[in-house]
Amino acid sequence: MADGSVFSGLKVVDLASFIAGPAATTVLSDFGADVIKVEPPGIGDPYRYFYRTPPNPSLAENYSWQLTNRNKRSLVVDLKNPQSAEILVSLVKWADVFVTNFPPRVRKSLKINFEDLAPLNSRLIYADLTGYGEQGPEADKPGFDITAYWARSGLMEYTRNLGSPPAIPVPGIGDHATAISLYAGIVTGLYRRERTGKGCNVMTSLIAEGAWATAAWLQAALFGAEFALNDRARPQNPLAGGTYQTSDQRWLLLAFVETEKNWPVFANAINRADLLSDARFAGVENRAANADALVAELDGTLGAQPLAHWKEVLDKVRLPYGVAQIPEEIISDPQLIANEIIVPIADGSPSPRYTVNSPVTIREVSKVAPKTAPALGEHTEQILLELGFTVEQVDSMLAAEVVSNAPRGKTAP
Repeated sequence: MADGSVFSGLKVVDLASFIAGPAATTVLSDFGADVIKVEPPGIGDPYRYFYRTPPNPSLAENYSWQLTNRNKRSLVVDLKNPQSAEILVSLVKWADVFVTNFPPRVRKSLKINFEDLAPLNSRLIYADLTGYGEQGPEADKPGFDITAYWARSGLMEYTRNLGSPPAIPVPGIGDHATAISLYAGIVTGLYRRERTGKGCNVMTSLIAEGAWATAAWLQAALFGAEFALNDRARPQNPLAGGTYQTSDQRWLLLAFVETEKNWPVFANAINRADLLSDARFAGVENRAANADALVAELDGTLGAQPLAHWKEVLDKVRLPYGVAQIPEEIISDPQLIANEIIVPIADGSPSPRYTVNSPVTIREVSKVAPKTAPALGEHTEQILLELGFTVEQVDSMLAAEVVSNAPRGKTAP
């Protein structure tokens, strides 16, 4: 932990799997919290092996585990073993924050609901995450960000062009967004505890985060609006959300929010002043009515030069646009590096190694330098001794397979 970090001394139990719950505790760890990742025996958190699953990029190094579980300590406990109850009690009494994403029925069977644990620690912030919420007929339904967040919310339906099949997003897109909401809930709970001295139960869900992500259009639906998919060849506004391919097969996104102001600047910049005198494109309504003709004109012009040319042209006149960046560009983007969005791993080997920073920054506080994610059970003995168990008790639990530890020298996964 870093001296002076916001959460230096904060104790967190991460009893969650895959991405959203663990990613929330990662943010806490970035600000100095001591996070114990509790995993089942055998393979541990299945997310340890997610990087091997297509369509994820193929790589020998466990990049996904590193991102979501840096700075944590791994404790392997078989919670189904009755002898583990004493360990669970000790963890809850030790903790300030307890995070889980087990479905309600599993929490009930393991006796780890808020009602079970709160009597053990009146100051405990209990944070739980579900796919589809705590109530209703689907409360126990397994939920992933691709189903509960992406598909169920409408993002999958409307994040595509007319005639294109629904797209599959980058894995974790909804999990990482939901993690920040869960982190916000935890921090709000800690603030409440400072004022009342009492812990509380904070919660969110992937489906709630998905609804929040698509809320601008969901609100329109609630008020009775009708929707249609965007037609790239005939968009409602070719200058605000229109996409165009350059001669080197790259994609530009025009984002002219102030369309009337930006249109003449754009037309002159791309050497198409002739479009300004074309009655079909005079004013927003005419450009919308003749969108197919304008798209055809811009396809021909923008498709005649490479991306680098158009970036220089548009930057020179300070017009808002976006580029569909490729991974090689993203990881070396000077803006990401300058703002410490991409940061080095402190103990990366071979050096240097880099990772993605969490998106919360406090100017007056330095974050903990990201460290290598733990091997399965790497800290089991250390944690149990810290919780007050004797060496003899730890040896007995290891022999009874209540807990397990990593072989010496073992690295993730």
